[in-house]
Amino acid sequence: MNENHSHSEWIYKKRRLAPQIESAIKTFPVVVISGARQVGKSTFLQNELRDFKYLSFDDFSTLKQAKADPSSLWIDTDRVIVDEAQKAPEVFSAIKLSVDSSKRKARFVISGSSNLLLMKGISETLAGRAIYFEMFPMTYSEIESKTETIKNFLDLWKSDYKPESREYKPLNPIPLILKGFMPPLIYLTDRRNILLWWEGYVRAYLERDIRELTQIESLVDFKRVLDSLAIRTGNILNQTEIARDTGVSQPTVYRYIKLLEVSNIIKRVPAYYKSRTKRITKSPKIFFIDPGLSTYLSGYHDEELLRNAHEVGNFFETMIFLHLKVLSELMVPKANIFYWRTTTGKEVDFVLDHGRKLLAVEVKLTKNPSFGDAKNLISFIEDNPETTRGILIHAGSSVKWLHSKVLAVPWQWIC
Repeated sequence: MNENHSHSEWIYKKRRLAPQIESAIKTFPVVVISGARQVGKSTFLQNELRDFKYLSFDDFSTLKQAKADPSSLWIDTDRVIVDEAQKAPEVFSAIKLSVDSSKRKARFVISGSSNLLLMKGISETLAGRAIYFEMFPMTYSEIESKTETIKNFLDLWKSDYKPESREYKPLNPIPLILKGFMPPLIYLTDRRNILLWWEGYVRAYLERDIRELTQIESLVDFKRVLDSLAIRTGNILNQTEIARDTGVSQPTVYRYIKLLEVSNIIKRVPAYYKSRTKRITKSPKIFFIDPGLSTYLSGYHDEELLRNAHEVGNFFETMIFLHLKVLSELMVPKANIFYWRTTTGKEVDFVLDHGRKLLAVEVKLTKNPSFGDAKNLISFIEDNPETTRGILIHAGSSVKWLHSKVLAVPWQWIC
């Protein structure tokens, strides 16, 4: 859901993805929106596309009809939303027939809690007819109804962009990392209620979503792998290490990680190399889509514990990943996200690749970034002259230049 209760009224928060989806509907007969449960897909569709007929396969009667005679659900209209579509794969062939028989005048918006692009057969069935989007948890600027962060991000790609140094009101990221960015959490302030919400979320995910996708021999083993990955968010994926620590076989760990990807809980970030073939051969980093989920699963349930945790920097990096991913998805074509690490230990947290331009991003949980914090960014820029600039995202309040090619910005400037 993306509904927030305030002063006895439900308030809908606009999503950054809305203009892209509205534009796509005008051109493509099928628009597919995937995303983890509770990121706000259903509420978004019902608020933004009021002239579409809304069908949800969460409704048992609608689901039965979809399995028996799917096209009967939209006899009276040619503008249809099909929500939780992964529950009835039979519907995709019927949508294809409806689109083709209407000479592509019909419009379908399909959404689901699984990554529908990865589900077997769907891409082939709708090939040439569909465009795909993914919805993520809300960004800080969406929650606060701010728009300037999009302009800030897009300006960073301009080689002649020279923002002036300035100060912002400092904003502690720890409470937000701990709480997370799922829409139903926006106006929850009591820590106990937030923990109860995450507890219910994990239970529903394990007992409902995963069982719908596949047969899991042991939910206990799956949960062990889930918890083991949570504490490793922002780290290079080592499946052998996870198998050893959890007592789950490597083939099973591999399958469970794939399930977590299909259900949009985690994302892999590949290594960046000038040779594109090398990008495929190196181990990726792993990130949870919401830092609140990874901190909850890792057992960090209060601010003091998290602030002093060895992994706090990785959780901060996970929060930044969410925002960079949302911003990258808004670009046309979408920017790709990588990380960079050399055999000598130099590392840049994120490398954004858009066409022939690169943006190098380092994330530091510090309030006072210095020239020394920019050394890896400078090394990357020297090795990759096509880099527009380096960005150091920090937890302080200053926008300032650390080097002629490295700009330090507070996290809320870009999030």
